[in-house]
Amino acid sequence: MTDMPSPKIIVVDDDKNLLELLKMRLDASGFEVSVFSREEDALDAVKKQGFDLGIVDLQLARQDGITLMEEFRAVNPEMPVIILTAYGSIESAVEAMRKGAFGYATKPFNAPELLLQIERAMESRKLNSEIKRLKDLLGESLDCSNIVVKSEKMKKILHNVSSIAKTDCTVHIYGESGTGKELIARSIHLASARKDNPFVAINCAAIPETLLESELFGHEKGAFTGAYRSAKGLFPQAGGGTILLDEIGDMPALTQAKLLRVLQDKQFYPLGSEKPVDVDIRIIVATNKDLEEEVKKGLFREDLYYRIHVIPIILPPLRERKEEIRDLAEYYLDKFNREMKKEIKGLTPQALHKLMLYDWPGNVRELINVIEYAVAMSQQELITEDLILNTKEVTGEDLRPLKEAKDSFERGYLIRILELTRGNVSKASSLAGKYRADFYNLLKKYGLKPENFKSKTDS
Repeated sequence: MTDMPSPKIIVVDDDKNLLELLKMRLDASGFEVSVFSREEDALDAVKKQGFDLGIVDLQLARQDGITLMEEFRAVNPEMPVIILTAYGSIESAVEAMRKGAFGYATKPFNAPELLLQIERAMESRKLNSEIKRLKDLLGESLDCSNIVVKSEKMKKILHNVSSIAKTDCTVHIYGESGTGKELIARSIHLASARKDNPFVAINCAAIPETLLESELFGHEKGAFTGAYRSAKGLFPQAGGGTILLDEIGDMPALTQAKLLRVLQDKQFYPLGSEKPVDVDIRIIVATNKDLEEEVKKGLFREDLYYRIHVIPIILPPLRERKEEIRDLAEYYLDKFNREMKKEIKGLTPQALHKLMLYDWPGNVRELINVIEYAVAMSQQELITEDLILNTKEVTGEDLRPLKEAKDSFERGYLIRILELTRGNVSKASSLAGKYRADFYNLLKKYGLKPENFKSKTDS
């Protein structure tokens, strides 16, 4: 069996002694390493070769490392870059991360820490490649624009979609209304071996209880009043493909029992028929209810819950992935520009700020409506603040007592800084301008544990 090729790393630093040390350490760890002390030579190499990772010093002889990083990324957007920085320049390294650097390591470098950063970067590259492959696979058959993958949560979900699609297991998608549950279900179907067969979606809450069983499984002529002829249900219509049972938490008890039999026996009886129908189908269910709580209340069958809760996917609400709002807004701005034959160039900073402050109870669906309204009403080149959520009071949060508001901000700040440093307390306390002991006291105050912010590779 052929060994996988070694990952190729390019290192740029004007300190030739450090370059030699880095090359020796990375060579010993199994990487193929190219080192450069001149920025123009490094950029030329990136244009000619396919590197998997870049390590760039923040302070180079002729230009800063951030500029060189941006030039690298213009040539190869998929290549993660780690910035090397002196301990006193950590703020500049954080700025580099805002501009697209994967991470940073302080000099003099700690070999195990740098190798861990490299491992994370390679894992991230692999994840991004898988996401790109999935989107290319789905192509124009799915509008996957609002599966924006800037947040780690959405990256992991889309990566999981690719793995889930290879199986026939039942999938349970949980998320608030408007988070894109059907979009994820369609993605699973279109990335699976069933993609050439039907995808059928039904909202269990939108069909009267008396008709739902007939809609799903079909009926024979005379099975009930008004059944003047036999009819195929959605299950046989989706034969060989995938069926999405949206809002399954609203499914009546009798239909739950019948669905359980379908999952167990791979067959069902149409209403009024004594002849079973075999079914080859993948079932995906979705809900905005906590089915575990519904089971406790006696409103959902426990045996069915365990049958459908094989592979859970939890979609985060938009308020938990606000870093994706700008991309979503820009995508739908372009979309509605085309549809309405307008040439609006973007949103003012104030309008974008208003989008970021809002909590989005209606999630992506609500954002789409807001952008559509703004495009329809705008008479200028830029969408202004007055056209954004003009019927709602947007304050970011309800007015609360000062101490409560300060505590909320402080806790949110600590969470953000732990996410940024991946649970590294030394780096986090330094960024926060706190002594390590004081920083630990703050974490204890808010019940935050650094280990919860470390990646799997730290475990």
